[in-house]
Amino acid sequence: MSILQLTSEVYEAIRAHGEETYPHECCGALLGSPVEGGWRVVDSVKAGNTRTDSAHNRYHIAPIELVRIQRTAREKGMEIAGFYHSHPDHPAQWSQTDFAEAHWLGCSYVITSVAKGTATVTNSFLLAGTTEEDKRFEQEAIEVEESVASATGGFHLGTKSDSRRG
Repeated sequence: MSILQLTSEVYEAIRAHGEETYPHECCGALLGSPVEGGWRVVDSVKAGNTRTDSAHNRYHIAPIELVRIQRTAREKGMEIAGFYHSHPDHPAQWSQTDFAEAHWLGCSYVITSVAKGTATVTNSFLLAGTTEEDKRFEQEAIEVEESVASATGGFHLGTKSDSRRG
């Protein structure tokens, strides 16, 4: 099983974004670097949900916005590690639409369930495979790294497993 490592700031930001946009789905990108066994994500970028027909249960990130996010990642020496979105009043499990619209092989897809405006469960799925024909979602473990400011103004990262995921 692959592991998605998130800083506590990123983890909390994506959950808060889901609460902010409730009852509509939020969406955004995860920026980080590949590590052995998965991704280490240190930044997230909110994206606008361009779905106007059914924003309560679908999301779409405009291609021009994806290009901008990818440029931002490169400028920071990172890659798009994946994407996140919320499921208002639905489980944090991928849907057939999520699967059909997922095309970034090797990336993580994080889903947060937002029940009555409050983020509850957050899960991650790796889009595995080598082509569109053999792609598949695999459950991915989430590790949330807690940041503790040091006396020098830097950060020390300690790791804890996310006990809130389902």
